[in-house]
Amino acid sequence: MDSSMQQAPLVEMRGISKAFATVRANAGIDFDVRPGEVHTLLGENGAGKSTLMNILNGLYIPDSGTIRVKGENRRFSSPRDAIAAGIGMVHQHFMLVQVLTVWENMIMGLPGLEAILPKKTVIKRIQDISTRYGLGVEPEARVWQLSVGEQQRVEILKMLYRRAEILVLDEPTSVLTPQEVHHLFNTIRQMTAEGHGVVFISHKLDEVMEISDRITILRKGEVVETLSGRNVSKEELAEKMVGRKVVFAVDKTVLNLGETVLETDGVCALNDRGLPAVRNLSLSIREGEILGIAGIAGNGQRELCEALSGLRPIQFGRVILMGVDMTGAHPIEFIKAGVGYIPADRKGTGLVGSMNLRENFNLKNFWRKPYSRGIFLSWENVAGETGRIVERFGVATPGLGVPVRNLSGGNQQRLMLGRELSGTPRLIVAMQPTWGLDVGATEFVRDQLLRQRERGAAILLVSEDLEEVMALSDRLAVIHKGEIMGVVDDPRGVTEEELGLMMAGIPMSAAVRGERSL
Repeated sequence: MDSSMQQAPLVEMRGISKAFATVRANAGIDFDVRPGEVHTLLGENGAGKSTLMNILNGLYIPDSGTIRVKGENRRFSSPRDAIAAGIGMVHQHFMLVQVLTVWENMIMGLPGLEAILPKKTVIKRIQDISTRYGLGVEPEARVWQLSVGEQQRVEILKMLYRRAEILVLDEPTSVLTPQEVHHLFNTIRQMTAEGHGVVFISHKLDEVMEISDRITILRKGEVVETLSGRNVSKEELAEKMVGRKVVFAVDKTVLNLGETVLETDGVCALNDRGLPAVRNLSLSIREGEILGIAGIAGNGQRELCEALSGLRPIQFGRVILMGVDMTGAHPIEFIKAGVGYIPADRKGTGLVGSMNLRENFNLKNFWRKPYSRGIFLSWENVAGETGRIVERFGVATPGLGVPVRNLSGGNQQRLMLGRELSGTPRLIVAMQPTWGLDVGATEFVRDQLLRQRERGAAILLVSEDLEEVMALSDRLAVIHKGEIMGVVDDPRGVTEEELGLMMAGIPMSAAVRGERSL
């Protein structure tokens, strides 16, 4: 048994319960973290992981239960209380001030700062911690100048700078290349070797099995089981999470491809700040084909998807659908041409939280018959089709009149997926369709996309999950700073490491020969 298993816990949570109105988020949960271990927290969306960690981080106060840190009872009323007790959380969405430097972010909000900031002292300590844990970063660089991987290092450095002994890492690998994941895991191992305790939260079961010493599985706010991270399979973990067997193998039939549905020729588009985001991008997709787009977040994926849906103007180039030039067309013309768009931001772009299920379905169908009767809407027909989508796509909801914001993330995704696929689209633009979903919901979404492929739809799949995009795609393109680094005709013939090099900006011709490494 690992020596960390014999030591007293750094932190113990006992009988933790928390409810929001009538929703029971945590029900008598026991959880602890020991020195020198990675303790992973697994569970479906809504299982209670975030609530439990927000309690540990001082964002929520539990209704009942106790927290002990190094044997001492503690009660946290803010994240500052938690960090003072040696607990730091690195959130999935980084909490950094982009315009400040690395060293300024380190000390921001710390009590007792002098009128003249001790820049040299801070930088020296940053460099010492960086060297110790392999977290190389330039202290005087501004955060906006850093890559996503470097920004994550800053977040971890910030917690170590504040002397955190217990680190909570929430989905830490979701925006990293394979090489950056390898680097992060080395850092985690160095931290645990020095006695730190790490709570690891992730939906990526392969990574969970690689890095975990112990795994605690939650379901519906309760602990299902705590087991060793050794000698456990993905299938076993997934079944304990969702309460049924989960199929991971992607069963794709070989299809005869049809006509070219989408063609882009030298497309250029700007981001929201007016800077180039998509640069001279050309690609094509045929009927019955999934073209995957792999890349680190923020490399032009969102702008590309919006350009192909009519939501973002194109500066140069052309977008051709079924032989028709759609460059500059209104979004409704793209919808009429058979484009279904599944955005990554289901709560903002995809759905309107204050509207109910019927109204959200009608957002993209109000002009179609039989939902429209001249200038009037047929709410009876709208309700009928919305109900069929709810049943077909398994949307768990008390009723069609419930505001969408009251649904879980997984059910919101099912509703949006059902709306976009209800009109048998010719082209489906799917951006991060399984982002933030648990294994059960992910399995469902992937199955729906494969069914659309078999029907003959052309699918552009944008995903930061390399395992997903490699498994589902018939061809795979890698994007970096808005440019295509290369297109792989057979995703099975390329390694994750080679894709990682391309994601970091190395052209395919160099990446596949291994001429450079990160």
